[in-house]
Amino acid sequence: MLNRLAYRFHQSLERHFPEQRLFLKSDTETRFIRLRPATQIIALVGGTLGLSWTIVATALIMMDSIGAGSAREQSVRQQALYEERLNALSADRDLRAEEAARAQERFNIALTQVSDMQERLLASEDRRRELETGIEAIQDTLRETIKDRDTARGEAERVTLALNSQSGVATEMGRAQDTLATLEFLTGALGDAAEERNDVLASAEEAREEAQLIADAKEAMELRNDAIFTKLEEALTVSVEPLDKMFREAGMSPDDLIGAVREGYSGQGGPLTPITFSTSGAAPSPEELRANAILTGLDKMNMYRIAAFRLPFAMPVREAVRYTSGFGNRNDPFNGSSRRHEGQDMAGAYGTPIYATADGTVTYAGWENGYGRLIKIQHEFGVETRYGHLSGIRVEVGQRVSRGDRIGDMGNSGRSTGTHLHYEIRLGGAAINPMTFIKAAKNVF
Repeated sequence: MLNRLAYRFHQSLERHFPEQRLFLKSDTETRFIRLRPATQIIALVGGTLGLSWTIVATALIMMDSIGAGSAREQSVRQQALYEERLNALSADRDLRAEEAARAQERFNIALTQVSDMQERLLASEDRRRELETGIEAIQDTLRETIKDRDTARGEAERVTLALNSQSGVATEMGRAQDTLATLEFLTGALGDAAEERNDVLASAEEAREEAQLIADAKEAMELRNDAIFTKLEEALTVSVEPLDKMFREAGMSPDDLIGAVREGYSGQGGPLTPITFSTSGAAPSPEELRANAILTGLDKMNMYRIAAFRLPFAMPVREAVRYTSGFGNRNDPFNGSSRRHEGQDMAGAYGTPIYATADGTVTYAGWENGYGRLIKIQHEFGVETRYGHLSGIRVEVGQRVSRGDRIGDMGNSGRSTGTHLHYEIRLGGAAINPMTFIKAAKNVF
């Protein structure tokens, strides 16, 4: 029965795959190889499987190559956009610094011109006082001369009466000659006094004209100074208000921050001291008040600059990353419960370099439950940054680091579901949103 079934099976196979013979001829003999239907089927199935495997493997290799090329191109594009953004921010920062320097230079020139004008006004005022004093002296001299003239006339009349009382001593001709001599003397003295008075009046008129010219020049200078002060005040408002808002949003008091920076400042330049123009006790002028207000604003902006450099206004990762879990409440990926997430997660490639975001001292560098490999850096003003889930640590406890120093590598250690950096910022021990500092670093700096 089995032989009969086998025979029928072979007969059905031969209908589709008839037996083939492959002849092999040499110089001395001829041989052939018999290819039965079963052998042909096995060869066909094996060839089909081999061809299918080749096609599938080739497709997988091509898909992997295309995917890797797209990822690299995307990374290159993101890096190019990031570098372009950095270059634009750097150019904008340089432009603002150059504008501030030019404004400061114009302000110094204006102050110098105001000082020169004040000196010229004081000199003209002194000259006017001297002229007034000279006029008063001439008037006193004229009054004395008139008084002496009146006294001389009285004395002449007395002498004339005495001569008339003496018989034979004086004549009418003698009295007339004495009177003419007296009148000539008085006329000469009065003429000299009048000429001197005219000279003094002419000098006073010239002084008044010069004072008017100086007053006009002072008014024009005040208008120019007002325009300069207005530009400086607008520039300060545009520059200081974003910084003030940035620190308040970060949960820091700008006044306390500036006080701490001023107390601990030991660099070059120092705070800008208000101008003192006079020690006579008089109230300061409006220009002095505006100048001091501008200097105060510049000093505030300088203190903000120093504070911003010492705080973590920077990205801990320079390569392209994805922002995953943000600051605040979220569902725990391990058990689904709601819990507070006290940092910002940034996903990237395994081993991506991690950099310090500000100057500080390493207070912890090791393994901690939940965080995995963790680095803590203490900065000024009670600010601390934390870098968790690292694959490698490159610093030691007590080491001083600067902004931009490489401190570790991105990893997947601790309570983590994938390669990423857990980045925290704490103020006085309480966690705050790191994106406030990251956005400020991008938008303001």
